[in-house]
Amino acid sequence: MTEERRAEPRRRTLKSARIVFGGLSQVFNCTIRNANETGALLVLPSTVGVPNNFLLYIDNESNRRPVEVVWRSDDRMGVRYIGPAESLLKRAI
Repeated sequence: MTEERRAEPRRRTLKSARIVFGGLSQVFNCTIRNANETGALLVLPSTVGVPNNFLLYIDNESNRRPVEVVWRSDDRMGVRYIGPAESLLKRAI
């Protein structure tokens, strides 16, 4: 069994998200399978072509976060949040 190295346990979830990079020109759809305040597990058809740093757009939360890849396999990757969530909703002034 693999030793748990996270400082905080992850909560199971099922959220749709998008991996975005290349000046917002490259997009991969993915699913967030578990998450906590510091990172998440992403599942996608293939991790080939996904860079080590990108923006993660979380569809039902209308926000995006900069992340870095901690580990990857053929169809999964663990990411760490490297910045705060930024709302995609315009605020009325």
